[in-house]
Amino acid sequence: MKIAVFIETHNAQGIRSAKEALTAARSLNAEIVGITTSNADALHQFAEYGLTTCITVSHDLLATYSSTAIASAVAQAAKSANANVVMFGGNASGKEIAPRVAVKLQAGYIPDVVEVQDANGALQCVRPVFAGKAREHVKATTTVTVVTLRPNVFTAKAVGGGAVTTSAFTPELTGNDAKVKTTGVTRNEGKLDVLEADIIVSGGRGMKGPEHFTLVEDLAKPLGAAVGASRAVVDAGWRPHGDQVGQTGKTVSPSLYVACGISGAVQHLAGMSSSKVIVAINKDKEAPIFKVADYGIIGDVFEVLPKLTAKIKEVTGK
Repeated sequence: MKIAVFIETHNAQGIRSAKEALTAARSLNAEIVGITTSNADALHQFAEYGLTTCITVSHDLLATYSSTAIASAVAQAAKSANANVVMFGGNASGKEIAPRVAVKLQAGYIPDVVEVQDANGALQCVRPVFAGKAREHVKATTTVTVVTLRPNVFTAKAVGGGAVTTSAFTPELTGNDAKVKTTGVTRNEGKLDVLEADIIVSGGRGMKGPEHFTLVEDLAKPLGAAVGASRAVVDAGWRPHGDQVGQTGKTVSPSLYVACGISGAVQHLAGMSSSKVIVAINKDKEAPIFKVADYGIIGDVFEVLPKLTAKIKEVTGK
């Protein structure tokens, strides 16, 4: 088995989901090669996670972000490396690029993977289905398999390492490969994506309005956490869609998930029930969120959050 792992960076920093993908690939004792369209100067950050060789893909049409161009370039690079597995972290870009790569390679595509296994030289994956109520074992029948890994499931483990050997690759791209282009990208710099976060503090309809989300943000700051939201909050326009956790939002698996004023509808639970530790704050003791919570605080979020934040600041000194 030879695995090509998509190596992604942002602002010269290695993306956590890429490090998790390297960890998952290492567990299969397979030959691993990285593929990146990012600046090669950041590759040293991945050496300690097991990356030894990486294909650096460059082309003028990759200067402006285009998922179609990146997918075409990655597919060509993976084919040149004779990889029979192409692995992506399941963040926003991974979910956008991976299925396009699968189409170009005529490969089987398995999304949202939480376990990987070597089945006699072929990749077998485990992924949750039916809103996390069951798991299915999946193996592609195609020569090449493309997968995305659920973020924060495969804990990135450093193993130490030296330099990364690189090889340049120039894909054959045309204007059609990059026909969908952005004229500009608006980002909230410094804002942590819930897919990349190890700790998430989420607010629900119980926050009663966007002006009260400062309480959620105040708790998230000393914890170094991302701010999430339920679908009801996003639908009401209180928070952007990128913050939404749930079946129709983002599926997360942080080490700690704090649910503030979230009742725990099945659609929301489907997106966060695999969190390692769940803390629920709700004044309704019958709220479904308490059935999955490891710790529950029955109380008014407007009274609990300021006190909890003050205590966290006292402990962390932040």
